[in-house]
Amino acid sequence: MSCSPHGRPAGRRWRCSWGPSCEPCYAPTSHSARTESLTGTPDLRGEHTIAVTLRFSPADLRRCRFAVSPALETLAAVRVATGEQGPGHHQRWLDSVRPALGTLDLRPITLLQPRRGYTPDFLSPPTGPLATFDEDLARIAATPPEQVRAEIVRSLQESPGASDSETGRLLLGEPAGVLALLTRLVREAWHTLVEPVWPRVRNLLDADVGFQSRRLAEGGLDRLFAELHPMLRWHDNVLTREFGDDDRRDLHGEGLVLVPSAFKWDEVVIVVDPPWQPTAIYPVRGLGTLWQPPRGTGDAALARLIGRTRAALLTGLTEPASTSALAHRHALAGGTVSEHLSVLRDAGFVVGERHRHEIRYRRTDLGHAVAERGHGGG
Repeated sequence: MSCSPHGRPAGRRWRCSWGPSCEPCYAPTSHSARTESLTGTPDLRGEHTIAVTLRFSPADLRRCRFAVSPALETLAAVRVATGEQGPGHHQRWLDSVRPALGTLDLRPITLLQPRRGYTPDFLSPPTGPLATFDEDLARIAATPPEQVRAEIVRSLQESPGASDSETGRLLLGEPAGVLALLTRLVREAWHTLVEPVWPRVRNLLDADVGFQSRRLAEGGLDRLFAELHPMLRWHDNVLTREFGDDDRRDLHGEGLVLVPSAFKWDEVVIVVDPPWQPTAIYPVRGLGTLWQPPRGTGDAALARLIGRTRAALLTGLTEPASTSALAHRHALAGGTVSEHLSVLRDAGFVVGERHRHEIRYRRTDLGHAVAERGHGGG
């Protein structure tokens, strides 16, 4: 395996997440690589609080741009729909597409997206802020056969026994045929899982890009990174992704691509190795509003009782989260979230618990019962 300029294996992607289940954030991960893995609230055990840091030169400061990837959203949607981890804020979407899942054989894609391990880069290349799915799919279909083979071999090696499975042997077949198969499956997954809701998802992604672009125009990277995502820190031209592999990288004028994601809702991903331009994939701002139901549903009744924003915060609190995380998720000011959490806490619906340097809020049994009834579950 070749090495990248910073002395680590090439093709690595560093990530950490804060989904329903916990994994310690000190194992190497990739997805460049995309290592799908590390789902769970980061560093709950207080082990190895380490980080990835990207140092910007003056040239890098001028080469930051946004991108949206329908193909990346499609692969992430497959993971949400088929993975063992909970769907988080996508439960309503998952309930709506579950009947159609039986018509798809997504095993080749799911095998290449291990919970811990490497996912081939060629399956989801980011392009630009106006990218279409057809453009992404054309890039996938044009992947050189040697790259297809090398990335699939590497991905299968991450999962014990994967290469010897029936699906693994299929993926290790003639690269051109395998690429055609994967291209078809990505297309089918798009049409079945994502395309029906893409206008809603795309509007949220575009709103994030517009909001973040305004912040960049108003105050430069200092303003942009101040609240881009709670897991990211910016100081003295250095961007730090907390809770991840301990690694440092000088960008040397490559700049950084910023990619908001709806279906990769539980993690921040940093990609630094070819063929990608250095990239940060982060959960889109306002994700908690994506699947809000129409008026007249149980959630609307709860909103009439305690207020729409408090109802959204309570029903969306599917796992412990900090004030800053909730502010990002619901596109609210931190002070506004704090005020609403205080009311919910005084009512006995939520409780705050300290985790290292922050307070994370979770629903109490009473809050859980109210939220579930609001969803129409009782």
